[in-house]
Amino acid sequence: MLSVPHDAIDADAICAELMEGGGAVRITGLFTPDQIAEARRIIMAHSDREGDKVTHFQGAAMEDGRADLQRRVWNLLAKGDVFSDMATHPAIMGILRKWLGSEFIMGSIAANRILPGGPGQEPHIDFPYWDFHLPETHPMGLNASFPLNAQVTIALDPFTEKSGATAYLPGSQKHLRYPTPNDHAQFYDTCARMTGVPGDVVLFFGAAWHCAMPNHADHDRNAVLINYIPKWVKPLEDMPAALPPGFIDNASVDMRQLLGLDYRYPEVLDTADAINAEGIR
Repeated sequence: MLSVPHDAIDADAICAELMEGGGAVRITGLFTPDQIAEARRIIMAHSDREGDKVTHFQGAAMEDGRADLQRRVWNLLAKGDVFSDMATHPAIMGILRKWLGSEFIMGSIAANRILPGGPGQEPHIDFPYWDFHLPETHPMGLNASFPLNAQVTIALDPFTEKSGATAYLPGSQKHLRYPTPNDHAQFYDTCARMTGVPGDVVLFFGAAWHCAMPNHADHDRNAVLINYIPKWVKPLEDMPAALPPGFIDNASVDMRQLLGLDYRYPEVLDTADAINAEGIR
């Protein structure tokens, strides 16, 4: 996996690696120890006291009855300012404006906490591709020649092979095919791992086959997971509806963009004002 220091980012080279290379890039040292500690504290508190939250692709977790060892925390924007700072980090925004277009939005921001002994997931691809095992529900000819997704994983604990660092199959993002059970042996035999230390970020094309791996370490494996999408793709989470009063009023320009607040569609064109209507040809 290509590794780039946070002070030597080349957006063109990163985008080329995501599209034509292995499909994943590590950016080292992007977040401070204080930011990581604050994010981890909030996630640990919520995941300790709240009940089961919906998650996906748990695979073995559901089979052996230990779903409690993988915990998801949603709606992070409402849980601490540090998550807004992470989502709008200038380095991430700069890369993604090139990758997804200047007005890209955020599809989801959540945390995944895998406790010691927690099982991994099955190989999959991410939203909006993640139900591509039902290809008939998608447009014909859909392919990976342009991206509909960027995934950002922010490590809050050490991401090692022992702790279950995300596995991925380099190059698999080029083909846009959902991995079937027949592909699993090849995946596990040839996969690479998204390792890193707390504060590191892995940016990857979510069309690459990937999955969390079992945590065999003696510590949790926490991460913030952010999904970014083009402005015209329907988000996974309805984030504006879940935010507390005042959040949107005080949102930065970048946060308004990520929440899709400045993208005017869909609108009721029957009552659209003349200025808006003038743009419809």
